[in-house]
Amino acid sequence: MSIIHVNNSQRLNKELVAMQQQQALNRYMERSKEREQTVKDLQTKNPFEVGKPERVIFRKSRINPRNGLALERIIRKNDLFPISYLEAGLKAAKPICRIEVRDSIGRVLGYGTGFLVSPSLLLTNNHVLENEEAALFSLAQFNYELDLNYKERESKNFRFAPQRFFMTNQKLDFTLVAVDEVSGSGTHLSDFGYLPLKPQKGKALEGEHVSIVQHPSGAPKAIAIRENKITDIFEDFVHYETDTLEGSSGSAVFNDEWEVIALHHAGVRNPNDPSTFIANEGIRISSILQYIMEHYADLSDEQRKFLDYLSRGWEFTDKKREDILVEDLGLDWYKGTTGYDPKFLGSEYEVPHPTLRPDLEQDIALLKNGSKELDYTHFSIVMSKSRRLAFYTVVNIDGAKLIRLKREKKWHFDPRIDEKYQCGPELYKNNPLDRGHLVRRLDPVWGETAAKANKDTFHFTNCSPQHKHFNQKTWLDLEDYLLHHAENFNLTGTVFTGPIFRSDDMIYRGVQIPADFWKIAVIVKKGSGLSVTGYLQSQKNLINNLEFAYGKYKTFQVPIVRIEALTGLDFGNLRNHDPIGQLESTIGLVIDTFEDIIL
Repeated sequence: MSIIHVNNSQRLNKELVAMQQQQALNRYMERSKEREQTVKDLQTKNPFEVGKPERVIFRKSRINPRNGLALERIIRKNDLFPISYLEAGLKAAKPICRIEVRDSIGRVLGYGTGFLVSPSLLLTNNHVLENEEAALFSLAQFNYELDLNYKERESKNFRFAPQRFFMTNQKLDFTLVAVDEVSGSGTHLSDFGYLPLKPQKGKALEGEHVSIVQHPSGAPKAIAIRENKITDIFEDFVHYETDTLEGSSGSAVFNDEWEVIALHHAGVRNPNDPSTFIANEGIRISSILQYIMEHYADLSDEQRKFLDYLSRGWEFTDKKREDILVEDLGLDWYKGTTGYDPKFLGSEYEVPHPTLRPDLEQDIALLKNGSKELDYTHFSIVMSKSRRLAFYTVVNIDGAKLIRLKREKKWHFDPRIDEKYQCGPELYKNNPLDRGHLVRRLDPVWGETAAKANKDTFHFTNCSPQHKHFNQKTWLDLEDYLLHHAENFNLTGTVFTGPIFRSDDMIYRGVQIPADFWKIAVIVKKGSGLSVTGYLQSQKNLINNLEFAYGKYKTFQVPIVRIEALTGLDFGNLRNHDPIGQLESTIGLVIDTFEDIIL
């Protein structure tokens, strides 16, 4: 068996290719044990049983209901295809081209592969077209293939137009570049069509087979069809094996529906025999598109027009946000508000406020009447003077009475404490920082006072600066899970949430931005009393550069005592009801899916 890998013997930047191959090998080795278990699972189960639930659900949704053999094919019960599969493959191969990499005086430096993803944009590897200058002198050669008589068809050469659109990233090893609409011979680029890209994850499962259309070593177009099994899926990358000859950088990796799932870019060398390869690596299309979405706001209006076809159905988050509307509610709004109820779960399960370490106690921003807790509808908050953010929040949730209401548009300072202890709109304007709700907006919105609770969550006291990708994805995944179970099973619960204050937290606009956040969920399990679980998530790799941050993060279920040590809060008896309270690990349990949570 020979493994498809990147042939760069003619490329100048060999150091970059070597680095990418080493990174691919590192990822391969890190997953060795997990991959061995997955292989064993796939020998006894089908990919739908082995894959992550959300990925499996999306994968099934991609299958045409008229394709009755598709499910059986994925679980390896049947390898039959409709004859139209070959026709669809020919159509998918048409937008794929050879890239002839040239220097400024026309010398050929090497070859790669690329493919059109819109009527005017082409996708390839960063190490094929590293910069605008490389693209300016290189050619996209379409129709470079053999006909039925094994004679070369007439290829069509197109110039790149990097001055009109060029986006590249070395970490994800991709380049997206504009192509001239007409070739030197008068052929229109539109004659070759394009491959639409889908931003959703889950377009393939471990154990499934993929096909790769390529220009191997710069030769006429070829295909490695279906003899390429996916062996591992990472956050940004996918590994697969194949029985074929050398391939080319920038090839399109397809699933059986001829959807592009990855951009091929590197081979994984055998650490015991560097002359052979043990796997291949592609960059997940979902990760590339996520990067493009995140940098959409950095583009000019003319550049954005190039993404019109590519981005249909996408959701962009623009860093140039609308002005934050601020409303003064007046002191009368807060009259009669009792806040968090410690006996909400029952008098026998009283859950009091945590106590603060003596030095933190001195840092509490007291209300003008001298009390410590800011009481809102169904939740309460204790604020820090020095950090101008909450030490913690705590909320009562009644799953049987939850009401879905629309988001408020206005935010509020709380007049019961000095405004200087509250971070207002000046912190969040024109950057990727979200006003991250600490008490989730939906949690206290239940019962007759739901509307008041909904508005109460839009206080600056209830938000903490969170990078938009942390707030909109990571934390919400966990909050959705907790709320879903409360709502579906009519549960009542208590949830504590807050940031972790560290002395070395980054200072931005005069505010130290917390890098980590914690959450403690308290429920009553039938027949076994309280169950208390703690969670920790970090946005540290997202806030190092607030203007251009990009990264991934993990969720951990951690012992309550670890949260206490990190925050200086004492939750008293709650730690005795923690199912992982005796866990020896100082990190905790990684939560990849919510089935990993121990209640």
